[in-house]
Amino acid sequence: MPYFLDGNNLIGRARGTARPSEKDRKEFLAEIADRLRATRAKATVFFDGAGERSSTLGSLTIRESGSEPADDLIIREIGRFREPREVIVVTADRGLARRARDAGAGAITPDEFWSRFGRGEHRQPGKDAPKVDVDDWLRYFGDEKNRDS
Repeated sequence: MPYFLDGNNLIGRARGTARPSEKDRKEFLAEIADRLRATRAKATVFFDGAGERSSTLGSLTIRESGSEPADDLIIREIGRFREPREVIVVTADRGLARRARDAGAGAITPDEFWSRFGRGEHRQPGKDAPKVDVDDWLRYFGDEKNRDS
């Protein structure tokens, strides 16, 4: 059962800022990948803007929507599934949640996602977060030989 995460929506809530930094983004992605590692769940986090790029960190795929809104990309990706009901969209955006349900997927809130994958509430920056060299971690998973097929 894949999870589609509304990246811009979740990162703002998780990091407590409307304008998250690149450091916030790296820590956010590391936290999600860390939480997924203990399960067989797969997730794709969709971000607005940047290039139309995609990368993978273990069970986590990161997609950037380019000039298209990430919400539209999420809905289009749901349509590619033979069984859209297998997809769960994670967002606090009621409009996106409604569109996802209309497309046949499920939708849950960020709090529900955090409670399914971890110790209840998500970690606040600097609190109980393990010390991780994110750049080293990204280099490791950026190497093709360290990725799952």
